Amino acid sequence: MGIILEPFVYIISLVIDIYLNVVVLEVVLNWLIYFGVLKVNNRVVAKVMDALEALTQPVYAKIRTKIPPLNGIDFSPFILALFLLLLGRLLNRIMWLLF
Repeated sequence: MGIILEPFVYIISLVIDIYLNVVVLEVVLNWLIYFGVLKVNNRVVAKVMDALEALTQPVYAKIRTKIPPLNGIDFSPFILALFLLLLGRLLNRIMWLLF
């Protein structure tokens, strides 16, 4: 049974890691745009930000329904990153216990 489930758990863990990297990259690019290091009128930056926002905004919207921004600070990327980290660690622990 463990031989059958191991690739699926590994793939799920890999998807979680990739999505966590997408969230971190979007936050860093938002900061770089906010501080003027990158310009939004740059086509490459705009396309990358559009792609990252298309991947993250639906999840952020669900988090924002439960926890709205406080004093203009949006905690949804932090909450999502924390959840993904905990889920990834849980999957790694399960892999160690089962396999």
